[in-house]
Amino acid sequence: MGHVYTPGLKVTEFTTVRKQRILPLKGDVLVKVGDKVLPDTIIAETFLPGKAEAVNISGKLNVEAKDIELVMKKKPGDKFERGELIAQTKGIFGFLKTSYRGPFKGSLESISDITGQIIIRGEPSPINVTAYISGEVIEVIPEEGAVIESRACLIQGIFGIGGENFGKLEKIVDDPGKTVEPSDITEKHRGKILVAGSFISAQALTTACEHGVSGIVVGGFDDKDLREFLGYDIGVAITGSEKIPCTLVVTEGFSEIPMAHHTFELLSKYEGEEVSINGSTQIRAGVIRPEVVITHKDHHEQKEAGTSESGGKGVLVGSKVRAIRVPYFGKIGRVTDLPPDLKVLESESVARVLEVEFEDGVRVLIPRANVEVIEE
Repeated sequence: MGHVYTPGLKVTEFTTVRKQRILPLKGDVLVKVGDKVLPDTIIAETFLPGKAEAVNISGKLNVEAKDIELVMKKKPGDKFERGELIAQTKGIFGFLKTSYRGPFKGSLESISDITGQIIIRGEPSPINVTAYISGEVIEVIPEEGAVIESRACLIQGIFGIGGENFGKLEKIVDDPGKTVEPSDITEKHRGKILVAGSFISAQALTTACEHGVSGIVVGGFDDKDLREFLGYDIGVAITGSEKIPCTLVVTEGFSEIPMAHHTFELLSKYEGEEVSINGSTQIRAGVIRPEVVITHKDHHEQKEAGTSESGGKGVLVGSKVRAIRVPYFGKIGRVTDLPPDLKVLESESVARVLEVEFEDGVRVLIPRANVEVIEE
C-alpha cells in the first residue's frame, strides 16, 4: 500500500496536548509538578531590565568631572522617584543652585569622575508567563518555566492572527455556511470566543474588537479585509504578534468557505466551555498552526488519540484530507488510492498523486503536495 507524509491538520476531540511555557529570560518558576493550572495561572515570572540612560551631569551643572561626586545626592544603587533630586550644586551663599532631577522612576547605576557622566536606569518591567491552557504541570524547567499537559479537544486552523486568549465558547450562527454580519456581534459577547460560519468581514471583526470579544473561529476570511483590518500587509514571517484584542482563527481558507461540518459540530458540542485560542501561524519550515484548545473536565478520558506534538502517521487510504490549491482549494474528501508511480499532470510536470473522493462523490487525482491531512 502507498504511504506518504504530508502536512497534518488536527481536528480531534480527544488528544493529549502538551505546552512548554518558557520565560524569555531566566526568572522564578511559581508552580511545581502535579499542580493544576488554569489558562490565566501565572507559572513563571521575571523582570526585563529598564532602559539605561547616560546623563552628562558635569555639563548640566557646570562642574568639573573630578568634582561630580560633590554634587551627587544619590549613590550607585539608590532608587529615585520621578522628579526627585539626584544632583545639585551648592550655589552662591545658598542661592542660585543648579539641580538635576529624575526624569522617571528608576535607580542610579554608576558615577564617573572621569567623564562626568552618570548612568540611570528605569524600573524593570515584569514579564509573566501564564499556563495558556487548563491542565496539570508535568515538568518544571528550573528558572525557565514548565510543561503543561491536558486532555483536550484540539482544532487547528490554516491561518490566524493575534496571540493567546481564552474565554467561554459561544456560537453566533446555527449554520456553518452563514456569513457573520457586524450586527451579529454585541456587547453581550465581551470576553467570549465566538464560533462563526463561512465568512467574517473586516467591519465585523472590527466590531468584535470594539465589543471586547476575545476570539473568533471562522471558515473563511478575505486577504483584502485582512489588509484593511490590520492596516498593513502580512509577510511570510510568523503571525501572532499583532497588537489586536481579538484573536482570529480561520479553519478553511481565504474567501467565503463554509466551516467543515466536523469542525463546526465539535465546536457546537462544547459551547459554554472555557477554551484557549491562539492565532500564531507559520507556513514555512517549522510549521505553526493556529488553534483552539478545549480542555476536558474529565482528564482521565479513555479515548486516546496521541499527543499534539506527535509527528503524525502520514496519509493512508481512508485518510481525510483538504485540497490546498486550485482548482479544488478548500474541498474536503477521503483518500481512495495512493498510486506508487509518477503521473504526468496537465501542466506537463511529473509528480506523485493520490486519488480523493470529495464529499459530493466526485473522485479526482491530486498531487500529494496539494493536500493536507486532517488528523481526526
